[in-house]
Amino acid sequence: MDGITTYNDLVETLQDWLPELSPGKRRIAELLLTEPSDSAFRSVNRTAELADVHPSTVVRFARSLGLDGYPSLVRLCRESLVGEAQLLHRLHDAQRQTSEEDLLTASVTHEQDNLARTLNRIDRKQWDATVNLLASAPSVHIMGLRKCLPVAQLMAYLLRLVRPNVHHIAPISGGLVDDLNTLAPEDVFVAISIHRYTADTITAFKHAAEQGLHTVALTDNAASPLAAADHTYYVDCEGTTILRSVTSFVSLVQTLATAVTLANDTRSRDELLGDEQLFSKFDLYSR
Repeated sequence: MDGITTYNDLVETLQDWLPELSPGKRRIAELLLTEPSDSAFRSVNRTAELADVHPSTVVRFARSLGLDGYPSLVRLCRESLVGEAQLLHRLHDAQRQTSEEDLLTASVTHEQDNLARTLNRIDRKQWDATVNLLASAPSVHIMGLRKCLPVAQLMAYLLRLVRPNVHHIAPISGGLVDDLNTLAPEDVFVAISIHRYTADTITAFKHAAEQGLHTVALTDNAASPLAAADHTYYVDCEGTTILRSVTSFVSLVQTLATAVTLANDTRSRDELLGDEQLFSKFDLYSR
């Protein structure tokens, strides 16, 4: 095949191929999708070792993509890093750290890097389409479990403030089927999951797509089973230590909800006014 000239082209092609690839070639593809920065500097032998295949298989895989060979594959991965590297370089220049870096300083810088990378890769047309869906769809269903549960809760809470018919899917044992019975075509299903991807979230996401819902995914990389969503956002979630970070998820969700508020304007104000009246009636807040 031909037509692959950028890393984004490569990602789209590999995502299409993944279900049909043999185990060995699938491992090569997953390395390219999940670790572009490392793949940009790996030798063909190291890639073959990590994918548990012969180096010749890696070379043939590159040529099957319409590339001249493995060096062309590496070049695509390196080009994907240029914009990101320039952005982070400017960020670090503006925020020189003291020579004695503590955990707080390291965490702030690390989270800023995560957020910068996350926002830098968002396509504006896709963003506008997502906001329009979240603002105008009959209903919005949001699901995220385990570490992504608080992200899903926050997104549902914020959207409920500014539009009706927002449903947070957090099934009790055996209750997922009941929650999925409320899905309807033209609704939006938002799936949130990072590696290791929760089985219920993936199952519900696939069911929603089969039922004709618009799908939005917040996930960690292009090899995610959620990458096939209509609108997919890749969120950097590496922590400073072994704990994964949800900071960029929270910022993305907050910004999406704000954009929906602005898009709905009068409708959002009416929803907020109704909420305030209920808060007062039930004496929800102490002051």
